[in-house]
Amino acid sequence: QLQLVESGGGLVQPGGSLRLSCAAAGFTLDYYVIGWFRQAPGKEREGVSCISRNSGYTNYADSVKGRFTISRDNAKNTVYLQMNSLKPEDTGIYYCAAAPPVFGRCMFAGYQYWGQGTQVTVSS
Repeated sequence: QLQLVESGGGLVQPGGSLRLSCAAAGFTLDYYVIGWFRQAPGKEREGVSCISRNSGYTNYADSVKGRFTISRDNAKNTVYLQMNSLKPEDTGIYYCAAAPPVFGRCMFAGYQYWGQGTQVTVSS
């Protein structure tokens, strides 16, 4: 069974940092584009960042550019989201998802496999 598992969420003060991890079980991630999404209470899920198969292309939501960094280690079958300078509006459940490759790029659509999510709360 194909499964994605997120970890690394928690409670952090504004201005703090967290690193989320997305690990695959039952398949290898290196074939897939990987995206991070989040859903805040009362809001729709939104794309945060994505990364192409070979890490040559990344994309970020405007709200996180310059603060978040996505990376992948295919040897460890894991994708990371380093989140710095966190703000209260970054609070939400963060999900990772996998999609088939798209011409060496990535988008916030077409994802087939989803993790269960990890809670990130930014509050003083």
